[in-house]
Amino acid sequence: MNFEDHLKIADMDFLKYIKDITLITMTLFVVIDIVGSIPVILDLKKKAGALQAGKAAWAAGIIMILFVFFGEGMLHYIGISVNAFAVAGALVIFFFAMEMILGIQLFRDEQPETASIVPLAFPLIAGAGSLTTILSLRSQYSLACVIIGIVLNLLLVYVVIKKASAIERLIGKNGLSVLRRIFGIILLAIAIQMITTNLKTLL
Repeated sequence: MNFEDHLKIADMDFLKYIKDITLITMTLFVVIDIVGSIPVILDLKKKAGALQAGKAAWAAGIIMILFVFFGEGMLHYIGISVNAFAVAGALVIFFFAMEMILGIQLFRDEQPETASIVPLAFPLIAGAGSLTTILSLRSQYSLACVIIGIVLNLLLVYVVIKKASAIERLIGKNGLSVLRRIFGIILLAIAIQMITTNLKTLL
């Protein structure tokens, strides 16, 4: 194999990594739904006076990355396969998508009352949906790609929390509603793809 062939393979691998990271980042972005959570963030900001975006992002990141490394081991310990968990997680994502598209509320019935790391980082950012999604993604993509996707989302989360008021003024309530439904359709398609991919392995 000559040098040019090696370059072609390297380019193909690089493009695959970029594609995987993009899909992971988009999936987590839609599941976390930090843009759709702007009204909640603004409400927390009014109650507390200020939000610590850096601390919230760090706390959520620690929870997510710990789940990447230890979540699979925990599942094996209790006798559940990663693919079975991935299907279960994809079903959760499916219902999240339906909630976003139809404008109904299936999750988050209780709003957090205080703006601290616990309600903001968990469960608003690193909630059940994002954690199950991380394990579902981990069953299909490399560890490095999943971690990069998490880090990119945490950067977006930090920016959105810091600029929540400005984003709401810029997009408007109608704009946020439209974005939520668009992301919901994308998320629905991703959930169906994850279910079909993992069901093949299980069956």
